This record gives sequence, C-alpha cells and structure tokens, in this order.
Amino acid sequence: MKAITYKTSGAADVMALTDRPVPTPGEGEVRVAVRVSGVNPTDWKARQNTAPRGEQVPNQDGSGVIDAVGPGVPESRVGERVWLWEAAWGRADGTAQEYVVLPARQAVALPEDASFDLGASLGIPALTAHRTLTVADGGPARLAPGALAGRTVLVAGGAGAVGNAAIQLARWAGATVVTTVSGPAKGELARAAGAHHVVDYRAQDAAAEIRGIAPGGVDIVVEVAPAANAALDEAVAAPDAVVAFYADDSPAFAVPARPSMFGNLRWQGVLVYTVPAAAKDHAVAAVSAAVADGAIRVGASAGLPLHRFPLARTGDAHDAVQQAAVGKVLIDVA
Repeated sequence: MKAITYKTSGAADVMALTDRPVPTPGEGEVRVAVRVSGVNPTDWKARQNTAPRGEQVPNQDGSGVIDAVGPGVPESRVGERVWLWEAAWGRADGTAQEYVVLPARQAVALPEDASFDLGASLGIPALTAHRTLTVADGGPARLAPGALAGRTVLVAGGAGAVGNAAIQLARWAGATVVTTVSGPAKGELARAAGAHHVVDYRAQDAAAEIRGIAPGGVDIVVEVAPAANAALDEAVAAPDAVVAFYADDSPAFAVPARPSMFGNLRWQGVLVYTVPAAAKDHAVAAVSAAVADGAIRVGASAGLPLHRFPLARTGDAHDAVQQAAVGKVLIDVA
C-alpha cells in the first residue's frame, strides 16, 4: 500500500511516499481503508519538533471504510463508514496511508449522508471545540440540543477550524454565539458557520461591541490566542465565566489577576489529546450526534473552505496548514 512516512524530525521534505505491507488488525482493532486524511496544526508541529522512534505515518484525523476487524470486534463492522480520531497519538500509524489499523473505539460510525470530507474534518477540531464548550462550572458534560440554552459563547477566531466547529456545536446546543474575526472575508465565513454576531476586532471596538450584544457578559470564551486577547476576555466575561484556551500564541501570558478574582473568572487550558477519558467519550458521542442531526457541515457554504491535496503531496498539505490556510486542508488518499 502507499503511505507517507518519515524517520526524522524536520521540515516537510523529511516525508516521503513509500510502499508498506497492508497491516492486519489485532485484538480490539479495526483496519480502515482510508478515503480522506485531515491535517491539523499538531500534525506538522509533531513532524517538525519530535523525532519519531521509528518510521512514522503522520496525521491524526481521517475517514474511510472498515474492511477488516481483529478478535473481539464484531464482524458486522466490516463495511462501516467511519471517521477517525487521534490515529497517530502515541502510535506510529497516522491516516496518511491507504490502510490504517487502530483501536475500534477510534473509528466512529459516519452516517451515509455525511461525506468523507466531513468525517476527516471532525477529529481534533470538533473534539477540541466540544471540550472548550463543556468546562464551565455548572455546564453540561456533553453537548446536546438545548444544553447551552440561555448562555452566550464568544468564539475567538471564528474562521479557524476549531472556531468553526465551536460555532456549529454551540448553535446546535442552543447558545447565543458571538465571534471575533480579523476582517470582512473571515466575517462572512463565521456567519456561514452560524454565528449570531460577528465582531471585526480590527475595525471595531471589540469590547464595546461584545458588551453591547451581551450586557451581562459572555459565559464561555473559546480562545485561540490567550496572550493577545486576555484583556479583552476579562473585559467581556460574565461573573463565573470560563476562558477555555486551546492554543499558545505565546510561551506565557499575563492573567489579569484582580479582575479574575473579583469575577471568579476561570482560565482553563485545553489539549484534546490529554483530556480525561470520560470527557473524550462525551465529546465523541456529542459530535456523532451533531453529525447525525446535520448540525456540523464543511465547505465554503459552512464557513470552512476545503483545500485538497493528493497523498503524494502531503508535504504541501502540511505547509499549507503551517502557513495558516483559511479553511480545512484535506488529503485524498483513495
């Protein structure tokens, strides 16, 4: 089978198209014929900064069809369309290959009316978004329709992959969604995703605009740039709000201590790979339910333009993500 592999860390050119044997699933595992592989920032960061122990196949997310199962997995799963999550986390086999073997729970049923493109775009972004929306005190552990009714969510960077997923999941759960963007084009993408209110922080007084929309403050902040936005987040947060940050735009950032104390404001770090197992299970279940309800979409009409590459150009796909392509970068494997 064709696969992208690398044996040393470095730039995208450390990856090469290779031939590998088709793997056999073991106990509790499934083999998936990969159709589409999704690329996330952690994929190129892992390749660039972490030397693999052997031959590594990149990419955490993907979609495809189960074509074989190992002992302990029902034969009825053969032929099932699935989306994949964290394929390469702690493992040598990511989704940038024609067949991947992974634990059965990490291959989740994908409805017939959901595209493989959508399946490959879930994984890290959607599971991260779910976690950011479920860490508030008194909030739901698992999203569902109405679970965030009466709450206001601020999504920083609504045109990004996690921001897009957060907007769609928050809307599905009944929240009022406000998002900040850096310009009109990204504003249109955030609106397409379903944001109720869009604030261009370069053209508007973001704090004043958000306070005008939510006079009592926002209950949850989904934050992509905590260092740049800490003062804004503090200024618009409701009492007992949470700022859930999932990216590091700086090695460190200053928390506004006194305002955070008086407002009982919580700053919550989120790394999807290391969240508690129960939280991961809740996220997978909720994302699956949202997909089944048609509440998560991809493509320009959903605010997430797709950028496609063939398997042989996985390096170019990684570079596109590293260069902050707006939308979702996908690799056509089959």
